[in-house]
Amino acid sequence: MKIQTLAFAAAAFISSAALAQQNVEVLHWWTSGGEAAALNVLKSNLEKQGVKWNDMPVAGGGGEAAMTAVRARVTSGNPPTAVQMLGFDITDWAKQNVLADLNELAAKEGWDKSVPKALQQFSKHNGKWVAAPVNVHSTNWVWANKEVLTKAGVTTEPRTWDEFIAAAEKVQKAGFVALAHGGQPWQEATVFDGVVLATGGVDYYRKAFIERDPATLASPTTEKVFQRMSQLRKLVDKDFSGRDWNVASGMVISGKAGFQIMGDWAKGEFINAKKVPGKDFLCFRIPGTQGSVTFNSDQFVMYKVGADKAAAQTKLAGAILDPAFQSAFNVVKGSAPARTDVSDAAFDACGKKAIKDLAEANSKNTLVGSIAHGHAAPASVKSAFYDVITRHFNGQLDDKKAAAALVAAAKS
Repeated sequence: MKIQTLAFAAAAFISSAALAQQNVEVLHWWTSGGEAAALNVLKSNLEKQGVKWNDMPVAGGGGEAAMTAVRARVTSGNPPTAVQMLGFDITDWAKQNVLADLNELAAKEGWDKSVPKALQQFSKHNGKWVAAPVNVHSTNWVWANKEVLTKAGVTTEPRTWDEFIAAAEKVQKAGFVALAHGGQPWQEATVFDGVVLATGGVDYYRKAFIERDPATLASPTTEKVFQRMSQLRKLVDKDFSGRDWNVASGMVISGKAGFQIMGDWAKGEFINAKKVPGKDFLCFRIPGTQGSVTFNSDQFVMYKVGADKAAAQTKLAGAILDPAFQSAFNVVKGSAPARTDVSDAAFDACGKKAIKDLAEANSKNTLVGSIAHGHAAPASVKSAFYDVITRHFNGQLDDKKAAAALVAAAKS
């Protein structure tokens, strides 16, 4: 009897210990209202599976602060379970042989067939799945306050670049901020994504910023891109410097501004504020870019962890790519699912457009990695581009000098 009691006690202790080990430590930079709401969907799903979520939020939009924190943890031999990451940052970490092997889970759940190949370029390294993609964001979006446009006399959605500038100037003359913008390098580079695509088309975009062909970068098109960036600079308010992106979104939401050029994570802010697409706000591709998509994909990179933490890590990776979660998460976040087999039924008008545009771009080979968000070039080149773009936007370089500086930056 005593032996049986001891056996039950031992089993209970082991079970309790196992439950205590079911936790994940996740480092991310989703700290704004819409982002936090989206992340709570994943937290809730994991909690239902008995996995505790230990949050490690690092504010900073583009994730630079997050990467600094990760390096410190990995160097000390204590990496988080998972880290939100983008593009070439994933590739850089994979080369250091510190990431987990998710192939068994990927094979079981059919990731190779359901995840777009453009995402797999970053999710996999040397044939090994190392990250679980959460979404597909695209950066070539314009967000607009419908009431502000009406008050300014803008009655139709601009279809060309010139129409867009004319509409923005009307908004400005009506006493509103024409273009809500936050003066941070990654935000200026996000605007730059769309301007490049609108000005030169997808072939120029790919040759100049992904292949970094010197002749293409040195062509007159590059100077024209900066001329258009200069047009936009005249449309922002005097207090733009240092403003966070979600604060700029708030200017459009509240009716202080007419337009914002920002990735589709901005939609999460509108939805969080109970705004309805088509009624309260408009979402459309930057004029001149319809049919092409500049993308970035938030992924959770899984680091090598001890055997005691592996089960919880696998549950996290599986939960991220679960179709039901992909729908629920991206409905809230404003992005498109990272799986091609997820229904658009639960999505609003902007979400349905995002999914449709992504499918079109994927089939036509017009889906290209974002310059601003580490999906077009490695971090060193991206940083060099940031420097040129933001110096130009802040008046330190004229259009011609900026174009020349960009050619030099591509060689970095």
